Amino acid sequence: MSGVKSDIEIARAAKMKLIKDVLATFGVPDETFAFSPMGRHIAKLNIEYIDKLKEKNSNLILVTAITPTPAGEGKTTTSVGLCDGLSGIPGSE
Repeated sequence: MSGVKSDIEIARAAKMKLIKDVLATFGVPDETFAFSPMGRHIAKLNIEYIDKLKEKNSNLILVTAITPTPAGEGKTTTSVGLCDGLSGIPGSE
């Protein structure tokens, strides 16, 4: 048997953070005008809050249809990796 864990083993080993803590890392305040919680681990950002954040110098990166690799790396993995990488750039907050 190889050392690769199954999906269920990975899911059971994961330690999920509360959504308000995840959003706080991106500077989203723990206020009802900013987001609507959908349980403890999922939230929807409110459009009014998003509209307040619009900047003229912002950029939009679209990740469109790509075929996932056999390891499952597709649009979501690419988008999350891109956000993690860009958040590490000084002055990108």
